[in-house]
Amino acid sequence: MRIHVAGENALIVYMGDAVSETVTASIHHLCTQLKPYIGNELIDLVPSYASVLVVFDPLKTDHLQVRSWIRFASEPHFHSAESDQRRIVRLPVYYAGVDLKVIADRADLSPDAVIEKHTKQHYQVYAIGFAPGFAYLGEVDESIAAPRLSTPRKQVPKGAVAIADRQTAVYPNESPGGWNIIGFCPVPMFDAHAHPTMPVTSGDHIEFYAIDKETFISMGGELPKAEFLLNQTAETAS
Repeated sequence: MRIHVAGENALIVYMGDAVSETVTASIHHLCTQLKPYIGNELIDLVPSYASVLVVFDPLKTDHLQVRSWIRFASEPHFHSAESDQRRIVRLPVYYAGVDLKVIADRADLSPDAVIEKHTKQHYQVYAIGFAPGFAYLGEVDESIAAPRLSTPRKQVPKGAVAIADRQTAVYPNESPGGWNIIGFCPVPMFDAHAHPTMPVTSGDHIEFYAIDKETFISMGGELPKAEFLLNQTAETAS
């Protein structure tokens, strides 16, 4: 663990040099412990792939005190059952994305086989960024990993489920993007007026499950333009 000054009222804590479940678990543990421990002195915690940004109130504490709290909270003896409780969040997907067959052809698989591999994995939320509610999830089965598009699309539909390299994600809102679209999720990934604002957070585990078009619409999903949909789609439900 390395701690560096990141501003007049912030410290950044590096928990490792690469993405891994161990590093993510350490970040989750630190965040879980620091929130109640620092209390009113804490303004925000921003977890990332291998680090946590700790923002504090400079009128109530200082870098030295917060640094000591971080070190104490990260030690093995400072432990609660809550820090080991990883939520499993299940998200439905209508697998009809325009790039589903592209990935299937590249992997020499059927679209149904790609769906099976995508739903079989448990994905860890490594970080949330790019846009509010955009959770970086890893890792997809190596056989269905796909490079980013050479030319990003100007607009990706809200709810698009996509793959880039060995990561997968759900686009929380319509935005530019270069990931490979394989389906669509009807669950809102960000709502500024809801509490909590996002259904997932860093450290959670995500499971995807397949639904058909009718179920997708009944759950509030909105079908995107035809250009983002496959003409022939395996409508698998579970």
